[in-house]
Amino acid sequence: MSNDVIQIVKFSDLDVNNLFFDSLKEAYDGFSAWFMKKSLGEEKVYILEDQEQLLGFMYLKDENEEDNTITPPFCKKRRLKIGTFKIVAHGTVLGERFLGIILKKMIEESHEETYVTLFEEQKGLIKLFEKFGFRFWGKKENGELVYNKMLEVQNDIFKDFPRIQIEGNNKYLLAIRPEYHTKLFPYSKLNTEKDHRIEDLSFTNTVQKIYLTKMGGTANLAPEDKIVIYRMTDEGKSAEYGSVATSICTVVETRRIESFKGLDEFLSYCGKGVVFTDKELRSFWGTKRYPIIIKMLYNFSLNKRIIRQRLIEEVGLDRTAYSGFMQLTDSQFNKILELGETNESFIID
Repeated sequence: MSNDVIQIVKFSDLDVNNLFFDSLKEAYDGFSAWFMKKSLGEEKVYILEDQEQLLGFMYLKDENEEDNTITPPFCKKRRLKIGTFKIVAHGTVLGERFLGIILKKMIEESHEETYVTLFEEQKGLIKLFEKFGFRFWGKKENGELVYNKMLEVQNDIFKDFPRIQIEGNNKYLLAIRPEYHTKLFPYSKLNTEKDHRIEDLSFTNTVQKIYLTKMGGTANLAPEDKIVIYRMTDEGKSAEYGSVATSICTVVETRRIESFKGLDEFLSYCGKGVVFTDKELRSFWGTKRYPIIIKMLYNFSLNKRIIRQRLIEEVGLDRTAYSGFMQLTDSQFNKILELGETNESFIID
């Protein structure tokens, strides 16, 4: 199986003579010397490989300095620098996967700002960074463009990602069967899932998730609505202690399966963010068994999983209500964030 997952490795584990790095050597004088210095220093980098072929490379650096090579210059300030970033062009999904890591790291490590330098001809990457809230700052002496992102509210679910607005939207609980949950939300897996291997899953790091369902009421989900992902218990175990709230997502859109012009458009829309196999998707298209498609942003996992017992006794969920899909009050949603020990930096006041 292909190892289609972003992972952290040492520079010394990579070969600077790999053809993947040729364009970086051409663009940056001294790239090879810089690479060897990082290798000797045991520093690490994010990569994506598939069939032992490099598809993505990203180096992040914690900075606290001024930079007068930029016009206008950077004043002395703590920033997360996206030092070196290259992806093989395979649409925007791969870029989004790396951006998800960057932006969550920015929040979790309390960086005030993050920035990247790009060449003007990298129009696809520029468009992607702008989609996630980066703005043009200025130019470096070598002609590179500088794009940065600060923790300002832009009132857009992508530009503000991974942070969420908790006002002005509806909140829901969405149940997902355990065999699908861990594949779709691997960073929200339970500690008891000892046999789960993240590296075997192609949708591990996707920012946008696709889920097909037939549950009543899900067609009413609207963009910007918030979803609490609820992992159902394993078969044969008590739901009271085995079913748990694990993650927070934001609805991008919902569609009905008949809205697609044909199978190819449907498969393309689902892309890599879907948990179902190609064979399953083709079957669903033929049977229309799961007619509602939910596209959502995976904002963050709860630091503490909340068992069903606590959802009932402390959050106030109705024990007799159908837990597959239910609307939550604002106070119930906020209580889930509290019990989940959510980092407050993920919440936009």
